[in-house]
Amino acid sequence: MLEPELVKAGARAGLNIGPIDWFVIAFYIVGIVALGCWAGWRRRSTEGAGYFLAGKSLTWPIIGLALFSTNISTIHLVSLAQAGYDTGLAMGNFEWMAAFTLICLSLFFAPFYIRSKVATLPDFLEKRYCRPCRDWFAVISILSAIFIHLGFSLYTGAVVLEGFLIGNLVDNPEDYRMYTIITIAGITGLYTIIGGLMAVVLTESVQTIVLLIGSICITVIGYNAAGGWDAIQATIAGMASESPEMADKVGRHLTILRPHGDASDLPWYSVLLGYPVLGLWYWCTDQTIVQRVLGAKDENHARVGPLFAGFIKILPVFIFVLPGVICLVLIQQNELAPAATNPKMVPVQANRLAAAVE
Repeated sequence: MLEPELVKAGARAGLNIGPIDWFVIAFYIVGIVALGCWAGWRRRSTEGAGYFLAGKSLTWPIIGLALFSTNISTIHLVSLAQAGYDTGLAMGNFEWMAAFTLICLSLFFAPFYIRSKVATLPDFLEKRYCRPCRDWFAVISILSAIFIHLGFSLYTGAVVLEGFLIGNLVDNPEDYRMYTIITIAGITGLYTIIGGLMAVVLTESVQTIVLLIGSICITVIGYNAAGGWDAIQATIAGMASESPEMADKVGRHLTILRPHGDASDLPWYSVLLGYPVLGLWYWCTDQTIVQRVLGAKDENHARVGPLFAGFIKILPVFIFVLPGVICLVLIQQNELAPAATNPKMVPVQANRLAAAVE
């Protein structure tokens, strides 16, 4: 968890936000809200397929991009960079394993959902079993959405904004954290309520493209600043040679599959045997994920969309996890500010990497 003093340190060492930067930020926010509201006003439907299923008009590219954006929130942007700094590429296993569960969604689950002609997963359970099953699942879905998806996403989003944006405006950005969370929730809720699923998937598609482009730029800039792959390997090897403790901690930073007893606590067999249980629940039965598939134009689009999302899931290892490793290397090479030497500061530094290494 990022502590207030570290957030303030990140803000003091952060970006110099100029008029052009503020214009771009404001233009992006206004554009996203306007796109979402436009989608709602264009549909002019507040019930049934028009609202909850986007009029059953979603094509596979939109579904794939929306699935990726739904999964990759500020939690992932912060935690994957932190994991890359602390344990290397091991956390990337979860991103690549997701592709296999998305294949399961495409081949086995999506056809059942589409053919049942339901608007939500609780509706599916009612048709398949009984009304109590629907009610219980609806309650669980709402609670998990509030306390897991929305709660953590809003909090980490506010923390990241404090680290590189709000800190340029006020001295103690953490004092305004609740206002930041309310503002984020209000902006998102505005176009979501007006536009329904269509507004959500359209804005998510745009955000996915922006997210991928920005993350790729950060990775490329950081990669070049570190001196390329050979320099990254040499720096990690040099750190590992300092002591047995360092060898155990960073010696396998560039290795994804880890043996038993590895410092990451993610040996290959635990990922192979443990992830499918969570992955099948999250990607194939979670309401926030499956709702994008339920809005598909037809069964073919419902099946190809998750496959496209699975293809995109190859990228996070390189553009979300690897920047954390690059951040560690740049610190070791004295290319980043001393504030980054505290591991809790890395999420802020990793999100500022592009500017920090210029």
